[in-house]
Amino acid sequence: MTRARASASGRRPVLSKASASLTHEVEVLDERGRVSRIAIPAERPLTVYVDKRELVTLMTLGGAPEALTLGYLRNQRLVRSVGEVVSVQVDWAVDAVAVATRNGIADVEQRTAKKVVTTGCGQGSVFGGLMDEVDQIALPPEARLAQATVYKVVEKIRTQQSIYKQAGSVHGCALFTGAGELLYFIEDVGRHNAVDAIAGLMWLDGVDGADKVFYTTGRLTSEMVIKGAQMGIPFLLSRSGTTQMGHMVAERVGMALLARCTGRHFLMLTGHGRLAFEPQAEDAAP
Repeated sequence: MTRARASASGRRPVLSKASASLTHEVEVLDERGRVSRIAIPAERPLTVYVDKRELVTLMTLGGAPEALTLGYLRNQRLVRSVGEVVSVQVDWAVDAVAVATRNGIADVEQRTAKKVVTTGCGQGSVFGGLMDEVDQIALPPEARLAQATVYKVVEKIRTQQSIYKQAGSVHGCALFTGAGELLYFIEDVGRHNAVDAIAGLMWLDGVDGADKVFYTTGRLTSEMVIKGAQMGIPFLLSRSGTTQMGHMVAERVGMALLARCTGRHFLMLTGHGRLAFEPQAEDAAP
């Protein structure tokens, strides 16, 4: 996990520091019967308890479990501000995290009863009302992204040290400034976990999304686009593509989606007016 700290605002919850090992070594045989050892990504369950009530079990690498928990509560719209949370305590001995809130979650049973299964890998469901708040989201209309910044983001991801390069089988998400400076980089077994962890870090550090750029190695589904919009981020980039519903939601909220971002190539799917084209950036050497 790469993390750049910013000033936190409001009351900060008490957090455990329970990062777990991100890889696990196993013995393998190759096509010639030769024995070797390789690293594979770790995967472990994390059951979330809120005010002593079991809420959900997330499958995760365990690199940023406190941030993942906070981001999950934020993106599921169960907690409105980080100041509502008193503490987040992870205990890997029992694969659980205990969250204490100041005033509880109103109508939590009703709000968590209905689920929509999504295309997210791993834990791929969100609580009901997937589209309920989309029309209330207002992304900054003046936000623009320079073409050179797109290339800077893609190059930074290409050279970023990662679990994927070491062991494969994980997704990565990153948050950048509008100038292309890396703030956070998170990997997990599912892209939804990685985006939730970044949402949690943004909460903890008081980081606003209005002038930020979000990158994911995975596809831009409706769930990913909605979470990005809830985080107030006007730019979502992916080395993969998008889905029809992801495209529709992005158009609805005025978000810029850039897909197939590799090298000097990208496809801008929505928010065309948000990109500042720069011929000199295209012509410049990588």
